[in-house]
Amino acid sequence: MGSERISRRGVLIGGAGVVVGAGTAGYAGRDEIRRWWWRASGRERPRTDGAVDHAGAEWAAASSANWRRASRPDDYAVDRVVIHVVQGSYGDALRVFRDPLHEAAAHYVVRKDGHVAQTVRELDVAFHSGNRAFNERSIGIEHEGYVDRPAGFTDAMYAASARLAADICARYGIPVDRTHLVAHSEVPGTDHTDPGPHWDWNRYLRLVKLAKEAREAKEAKEAAAS
Repeated sequence: MGSERISRRGVLIGGAGVVVGAGTAGYAGRDEIRRWWWRASGRERPRTDGAVDHAGAEWAAASSANWRRASRPDDYAVDRVVIHVVQGSYGDALRVFRDPLHEAAAHYVVRKDGHVAQTVRELDVAFHSGNRAFNERSIGIEHEGYVDRPAGFTDAMYAASARLAADICARYGIPVDRTHLVAHSEVPGTDHTDPGPHWDWNRYLRLVKLAKEAREAKEAKEAAAS
């Protein structure tokens, strides 16, 4: 490709001609053989069609070509959340995640009004970061919008994404900090720029921490009442 950089929009909604990266190649062949015993031994976690991991999320399944079946965190520990921006609309993200030729999908998509869709189960490895090791250890959250349009990052989007991230962090014991909540642009080997300079990380981390504290307080109250 020489000195040309593939844009985030080109990668996400440009179609089959440009994909997330060479890290997706050969995923299924190598790892399905290496980890077949999770299913053969009966140790794979139970699954229900259409079930979601985040309460209130809409199930909008990605093509099975855009993720790899796994049994996390039994076979891969989950210790990162990767923040993405679509460079397009909520509908664009769902459309390309359903496309088997796209070869990429994140676990969740957050709309400007705060609505959340889940497209890949957290059990499974979504091809979202362009880095195989990061895909295996992380949950990917896409956000509707563009990296150069900060007005698109609405209050409702920040709040809904923070609740989602807090839920994920609580589920896997992930610390709420910039080591464990990372930008797609910070994933080793990626050429992406999202979520970009206008994503307010200080605000986001504050909201995630508040949401996590609220969740923990609710759980403590329910435990005391039982």
